Amino acid sequence: MEARIKRHPILGEIKKGRTVTFTYDGREIEGKEGEPVAMALKAAGVQIHRYTKKKHEPRGIFCAIGRCTDCVMVVDGVPNTRTCVTPLREGMKVETQYGVSAQPYEERQTGR
Repeated sequence: MEARIKRHPILGEIKKGRTVTFTYDGREIEGKEGEPVAMALKAAGVQIHRYTKKKHEPRGIFCAIGRCTDCVMVVDGVPNTRTCVTPLREGMKVETQYGVSAQPYEERQTGR
């Protein structure tokens, strides 16, 4: 079963581009150019995109139309990027978001 969508309710028809490489938390992953970043991650088995600020609970795709904030991640150094509506490009750097930053809680608390 194909894990990629063909038609997005906001972006419309998803044209499958060439296969591109991007990084997710430092590891290389492949996806289709132009598809939402969240879909490329889902196809690669990634379910968690961020952890909440207050309770450190995991979040992933929920609405998939850019309205909620469950899919926000740090993309190319920019936090709070809605990955469900952000098209994938070659070489993107995608990182799990921790609260409002890319720095894990333990590192922020210890200053590392």
